[in-house]
Amino acid sequence: MDRVPVLKLGDILIVSIQIDLQDQSVLALQEDLADQVVATGARGVIIDITAVEIVDSFIGRMLATIASISRMLDAETIVVGMRPAVAITLVELGLSLGGVRTALNLEKGVALLDQRDRRGGGTRTTAATR
Repeated sequence: MDRVPVLKLGDILIVSIQIDLQDQSVLALQEDLADQVVATGARGVIIDITAVEIVDSFIGRMLATIASISRMLDAETIVVGMRPAVAITLVELGLSLGGVRTALNLEKGVALLDQRDRRGGGTRTTAATR
């Protein structure tokens, strides 16, 4: 089973999906990501789906679930690199991806997280209170 790497950039975790996701790889990604959010105290998770050409309800639910898990662990999720065809398909499938913000690319995704912190939108907990 291929695992999706989780990269750390400061206090942001970056997930670049470059493989076709199967049930087992999604479960592994959710667990790996949750572990990394806790271990690093990440304030944000950016999921890069630039390489994803085809999306179905499975991928949509996976993104929403990851966002919910991250939010429960005090990290905001931003999906970047969505192709127009992917966006159209998600809308046609009726998947709103509640709780997931989007940005055109990685740079804009990082900027969204920075804006959140400057606005005071994120209440960070310390390691002692986790």
